[in-house]
Amino acid sequence: MQNAVPFVDVLIVGAGISGIGCAYHIQKKCPDFTYTVIETRAELGGTWDLFKYPGIRSDSDLFTFGYDFKPWKEKKAIADGRSIKAYIEETAVENGIKKHIRFLTRVVDIDWQSDKQYWLVTLKSEDGGQTEHIAARWVFNASGYYRYDKGYTPEFKGQSRFKGQLVHPQHWPEDLAYEDKRIVVIGSGATAVTLVPALAKAAAHVTMLQRTPSYVLPVPVQDPVAKYFRKWFNDDIAFNAARRFNIAKQRWVYAFCQRFPKQARKIIRSLNAKMLPEGYPVDTHFNPPYNPWEQRLCAVPGGDLFESISEGKASVATDTIDSFTEMGIKLSSGQQIDADIIVTATGLNLLPLGGLIPKIDGKAVSLPQCITYKGMLLSDVPNFAIAVGYTSSSWTLKIGLLCEHFTRLLNYMQCQDYVQCTPIADPNMKTQPLLNFGAGYIQRSLDKLPRQGMHFPWSMSFNYAEDVKIFRKGRVDDPALKFEKRTEQDR
Repeated sequence: MQNAVPFVDVLIVGAGISGIGCAYHIQKKCPDFTYTVIETRAELGGTWDLFKYPGIRSDSDLFTFGYDFKPWKEKKAIADGRSIKAYIEETAVENGIKKHIRFLTRVVDIDWQSDKQYWLVTLKSEDGGQTEHIAARWVFNASGYYRYDKGYTPEFKGQSRFKGQLVHPQHWPEDLAYEDKRIVVIGSGATAVTLVPALAKAAAHVTMLQRTPSYVLPVPVQDPVAKYFRKWFNDDIAFNAARRFNIAKQRWVYAFCQRFPKQARKIIRSLNAKMLPEGYPVDTHFNPPYNPWEQRLCAVPGGDLFESISEGKASVATDTIDSFTEMGIKLSSGQQIDADIIVTATGLNLLPLGGLIPKIDGKAVSLPQCITYKGMLLSDVPNFAIAVGYTSSSWTLKIGLLCEHFTRLLNYMQCQDYVQCTPIADPNMKTQPLLNFGAGYIQRSLDKLPRQGMHFPWSMSFNYAEDVKIFRKGRVDDPALKFEKRTEQDR
């Protein structure tokens, strides 16, 4: 095979937890395939290299959020960002993956060449700006789902009047001095409930200002199953036991919340009330207007948020913002909250496929017109895979299964001497939004995302047990896939 440009079997976009996982599976299960990982940043880790705000941590336990092939050995079940990045780096180094990563390189264009049956990929150096081309039989997009260069901050009335510092968690200044300062954190999601107790350790006072409460669930700092098994068995056995238990627990909690929302609400409220001072207005600040798991539950290890509130280091205000003032924020109720620093933990901007829009013979693909096949391929787009995980449990549980299925597909194609795979959807198929999830950053961007069908294999599955059967054992030679052999012998 001769090419005017360098050739690789699989080009992986993004060296975060999904990209490194994909590289591992290709290397392990498709040893004859070549791959390269393209990373825009100078370090691997993706999300866990980007976010630097105090207290940054996962909102899922690492026994399920981590790789099934690499046991999580630390005591903390909900891990901090630095530990997660180190875990991903260790995985890449141990398995020889890091040498396949091209750092400070951006994928600026991918164009499927129908006559050659490969992607012509344009790369740009983040250092010098030089561009080059590489040919790839497959592209696996693991670049994440949100915009890295800009977080979401709504425009607040009078914002320019504020004399203090205004900070978004996605762009946390490394030299921000917040000791003994009055801080307002706007938001009630996972980022806010993480930031508040972390900042409260050194700040004069931290106020979490929320328009709408979230469900906040205290979880153990150490996983009780892993802790028990580590007393008697090695780390691998303890990890596998904890992983199996937590997968089952996540499924059970989600199913219980869906089937018995009133009872689930009462249980969460009871747990909150036990950890807050007597007489605290729980129903004002921790009683969302929606049912549990219509949006993600916010996990707080050891109930650290409630501890900060109980100690008087933090407080919650549930209200809407009338305007910013020179000294802080005026609420619609008329209350004034003074602040030296305001943190806008108001969410993310979704950026489908990391902003990468595939082209086919020079024509851009319209993502909203694509339908996802098994949540990993796009209709009418050849040899292009995406990484979309779970929203109702650990995101990466689904990513791991997708990577396994992807390698099975690659091996099947190699066995049958196929070089091209294109999902073909019925043009009259009824569709629905890709993600049925209430988070603001999802809802703001649904019109920019591909869609899903109403039935398998075009619908998104969020049941891990079912997905294990589909992705590990289900057929890869699906009638919905159009396979093609090489049409041009001399490349």
